[in-house]
Amino acid sequence: MTTRIASLSRRPLAVAMVFALLAPGAALADTKKEKELEARVAQLEAQVQALLSSQQQQATQITQTQGQVTQAQTQLDEVRTTVAKVPAGKQPIQAQSVMANSMPNTTFTFGGFIKMDGMYTETSDGRIADGSSGRLFYVPSATPVGGAGADGGDGYTDFHAQFSRFNFSADTVTENGDKIKAFIEADMFGGGSNAFAGNETATNTYALSLRHAYVSWNHWLAGQTWSNFMNADVLPDSVDFLGPVDGIAFVRQAQLRYTNGGFSVSAENPQTTMSAYQTGVRSNSGDNALPDITAKWQTKGDWGIFSASMLLRQFKYLDEDETGAAFSVAGKFNLGKTDDIRYQVNGGKGIGRYMALGLAPDTVLDATGGLHAENAYGGWVAWRHLFSPKLRTNLYYALAVLDNDTEYTGFGVTERSESWHANLIYSPFPKLDLGAELTWGRRELEDDRSGDLKRIQTSVKYSF
Repeated sequence: MTTRIASLSRRPLAVAMVFALLAPGAALADTKKEKELEARVAQLEAQVQALLSSQQQQATQITQTQGQVTQAQTQLDEVRTTVAKVPAGKQPIQAQSVMANSMPNTTFTFGGFIKMDGMYTETSDGRIADGSSGRLFYVPSATPVGGAGADGGDGYTDFHAQFSRFNFSADTVTENGDKIKAFIEADMFGGGSNAFAGNETATNTYALSLRHAYVSWNHWLAGQTWSNFMNADVLPDSVDFLGPVDGIAFVRQAQLRYTNGGFSVSAENPQTTMSAYQTGVRSNSGDNALPDITAKWQTKGDWGIFSASMLLRQFKYLDEDETGAAFSVAGKFNLGKTDDIRYQVNGGKGIGRYMALGLAPDTVLDATGGLHAENAYGGWVAWRHLFSPKLRTNLYYALAVLDNDTEYTGFGVTERSESWHANLIYSPFPKLDLGAELTWGRRELEDDRSGDLKRIQTSVKYSF
């Protein structure tokens, strides 16, 4: 463009020069003609000046545009560098931190779900207490056992949304490649905080309940989350809150954990649950001097998941102490694209509160106040089948067996608990689940008394 402008500017100059050379010969020309030529020359000179000025403005604009392009390219390179440091699968909201006090290169994630449960329950030997956990989800120890003549009466219906939850995560990758994560999650399964809260009289208001709160840095984790003894990756796809509770290893608690590849070890919050001599009345002791120690090895592949865990514990009450050890094996085995088998087997001396939501106590007291660790075993197996991308079913069975020392426990304590579950879950949209589940459960005591539970449960769940 610059060459073209220069060419245009030379033409009027050449014409002007020709007129200048012919001027002496035109001295005799008519005065009127002379004035016309002079006016024409002046007009051509003005055009030359205008073209030269336009050329200078365009050159300035080009220089400014080149500067803007360079600045934009620099900003683009900075954004690309920031995105490259973000953990896989996550994108930054903006180039700089969303929160002023956060570390550079931090991304934030907000998630959770809204879940409404509706259930109809029949129990053979009495009713589950209104407002208790057993009315909200399947809890084996809540199944009533009333003995001969006991009558559960008519069935009862419950609706609630207490398991709705939300979580917040902050993920950072430093310039040195260190990975730092902070995560907190809560649900509404926390009771009430005023005269109208926690009941169904008027407002059905419930308080927040802490589920997870931890920070991790590369291989280390500190805070409250799933116990390293359990495996949350293989839990079945259930409509109920937990599903196969009878045989499940399930604990959330504060801990310090180290993970390297598939191996992890942790020191976790200790607590001793006790059964009183001959009565079965439960109590807790916080006298423990040593934390619970766990170790787990896990491997994954296209075929599925497998893990093996060990648990070492100290039990303490006043001056009495006892030790215990337990194991857990869990996994998921894929059977093609539409089916999988999931399972877990647990057991040991003093496994107590780590299995079946504390169906068995950790220890039992003898007549002199001495502690004795109780043995318990359990497990579950689940089959999952996809009829289509929108419709799936799950069938699972769970069992817990308590090896009670009746000399100390008496015969009025739980000896066995089992349950069957079958569900259908329809997802008209990827994040919306409509589920229905049938549950049958039975709890048996050492004196051969037993009680049954039958439940139809439905749910609407939207994840975000």
